[in-house]
Amino acid sequence: MSILKKSLFLLVISLLLTACGYRPSAYYAKKEMDGNVFVKLNVRLEDPKNSVLVKDAMNKILIQRLDSRIVSDEKLADVKMDLSISSIGFSVLQYDNAGYNKLYKAVVVVKVDYTRVDNEVKKSFTVEGEHDFSVDDGTTITESKRYDAIVNASNKAVDEILSRIAVASFR
Repeated sequence: MSILKKSLFLLVISLLLTACGYRPSAYYAKKEMDGNVFVKLNVRLEDPKNSVLVKDAMNKILIQRLDSRIVSDEKLADVKMDLSISSIGFSVLQYDNAGYNKLYKAVVVVKVDYTRVDNEVKKSFTVEGEHDFSVDDGTTITESKRYDAIVNASNKAVDEILSRIAVASFR
């Protein structure tokens, strides 16, 4: 009986040590974005300043989190990525006692298309980033508050792109 217990114990230990092979989503996203990456931005004519924010945030994530090499020539790219802001919207979340708007939500929707040159399969998805902010003095959104809200919502949308790339790598 003790040999059976020892064998069972060794089996359980070996299963625990080999585990299930879990890998974080960044591993798969890194694998999918391996090599030279060309990022093309489709500028939104209504909001060109904020469109550039999305590309900068995407480049930062590709470099810092995935160790990708950003190239400026599309011919040198292993991965071609197109980014565009589909929409930017604001909605009121809360009113004060006098009925004035005090809390807003900014929503930025980013459309992503990318293709690996080696397999030519185009993958597309949209991501959404949200940011809640308050208007302290007055009831209108100032240009600086609007800009900051769009920056924060864009950063949240771009953060979600990594997990969507990881999921898309399985298709």
